[in-house]
Amino acid sequence: MACALTQGYSLATCSDGIGGIKNAFFIEKANVTTITKVAGVITVLTNAVGKKFRKYELQRATADFNEAAEKIPENGTVSYKQNLKIILNSNQTAIRNELLLLAKNNLLAVVEDRNGKFWLMGETGGADLIKGDRKWGVQGTDRSGFELEFTSEEPEYAAEVQADVAADLEVEGA
Repeated sequence: MACALTQGYSLATCSDGIGGIKNAFFIEKANVTTITKVAGVITVLTNAVGKKFRKYELQRATADFNEAAEKIPENGTVSYKQNLKIILNSNQTAIRNELLLLAKNNLLAVVEDRNGKFWLMGETGGADLIKGDRKWGVQGTDRSGFELEFTSEEPEYAAEVQADVAADLEVEGA
């Protein structure tokens, strides 16, 4: 059988994971020249000369990355819809201008979770900023900033990005 199962799942002896997203890194998909994946892990991620991922630090408990598998048996297809929601607590003009550029590009995103793991969003088809709400709030304690949503549809769940590869995301041409 071509799609034979290879392992099961057992309950861990301790719960040592934590939910949440710590950082998101973005680059134009066209500026990544090489992606090498081995057994679901990105081992090489090379940027074009002079290009690098841009880091977006996220306030704790304001971001979410999720994936939903969808199979249509009648069509013989399966896809994985990736969704990243982030909040930027800033209404500065420089941020506004950068978000205009994010919206115009087909992107790759690397999402860093609070467990120290990194995940590649948009590996084959890229990711798009599909919704961006700018808010000023009503009360003095309301959020003043942006709520952004990125999506991608991929043939597989997001691959983990090896830690040493993730360490070079912000290095030009790495």
